[in-house]
Amino acid sequence: MEKSWKITLADGTKLEKLSLNGNNFVSENEITEDIFEGNLLKVKIEGINDEGQEIIEEHNHMELVQIVHYEDGYYFVLRDITEAELEKMKMQSDIEYLAMMSDIDLEV
Repeated sequence: MEKSWKITLADGTKLEKLSLNGNNFVSENEITEDIFEGNLLKVKIEGINDEGQEIIEEHNHMELVQIVHYEDGYYFVLRDITEAELEKMKMQSDIEYLAMMSDIDLEV
């Protein structure tokens, strides 16, 4: 696997020398969840695809799906959060805020 991918997270953290295996990025360096915490609002992914074309993608609102450690490296998957999911999160946040301001306990 060629290590030609780079991911830049919202705070400027760069994950470099990544290879791509399906939809998994693979790093020889340790990858932990805390690297991604609060850092996926803006994500830039750069690399060379199988056809030799340069790819530059800018994503908003991603989430870490998983990190798995195998002998040959740390495999991790990111995915875009859909507009519907964002709307649902905002609505839930609004409900929780209104409940807090009204001193209503939402837990039954």
